Amino acid sequence: MTDVTWAEPGDLAAVAAHITRIVARPGPKRLAFTGGSTPPRVFALLSDKGLDWSEVTIALTDDRRVPDDHPASNFGKLHAALGDCGAAFERLEEGMDVAPFDLVWLGMGEDGHIASLFPHMQALIRPGPSVIATTPIPLPPEAPFDRLSLNKRALKATREIILVITGPSKKALVERVLAGSDAYPVSDILRGYGPPVTIYWSE
Repeated sequence: MTDVTWAEPGDLAAVAAHITRIVARPGPKRLAFTGGSTPPRVFALLSDKGLDWSEVTIALTDDRRVPDDHPASNFGKLHAALGDCGAAFERLEEGMDVAPFDLVWLGMGEDGHIASLFPHMQALIRPGPSVIATTPIPLPPEAPFDRLSLNKRALKATREIILVITGPSKKALVERVLAGSDAYPVSDILRGYGPPVTIYWSE
C-alpha cells in the first residue's frame, strides 16, 4: 500500500522547503509541478532562495490548451516565475511518453480531481506514462478549457509525491479516501500501490 504521511499543518514555506531539498540533491532531477492558484506563491518563495537549477527539468502535471500569454496558462505562470532560473522546461504534448520524475507536486480540486483527471471527463486512453487530452464534464465556468494532463501512470512514475491542499473540505475528502473511499481520482494516488505521498495541508 502507498505510504502516506501528513506533514505538520502550516504554510506554503514548508512546500518550498521540500522542493528545495530535491533541487539541492546532486545530479539531474526531474520535477512535475501542479497548476492552479497556489503554485505562483510557492514559485516566489523558490525564486528567492538562490538555488542552482542547472540540472533540473521542470514539467507540468497538466495545463489548459490556451496560449502561453493567456491568464489560464499554467505554463505561462510557471515560465514567468522561474523562466530565468536556469532549469530546462518540458512542455506537455499530447501522446508524448513521459520519463520518470524525482518529485510530482499535486493539488486537488473540491471534487477530488488531480492534475486534469476529473471524476467525469472525456479522455483518450494511452498506454504507459503518457500525456493525454482531457475535457472535464461539465466544463468549469472559471476555466472552460480542454486540457493536457499526465495520466495516472505518469503521475505515479516518480520517487515521491507531495499533495498540497487547503481548507477543511479538502482535508475531509482526503480523510474519506484514506478511510477507504475509492470514489475520487485522488483515491488512486493515496490508496493502492505507488510512490510515497506527503500531504501538506493548511487552512
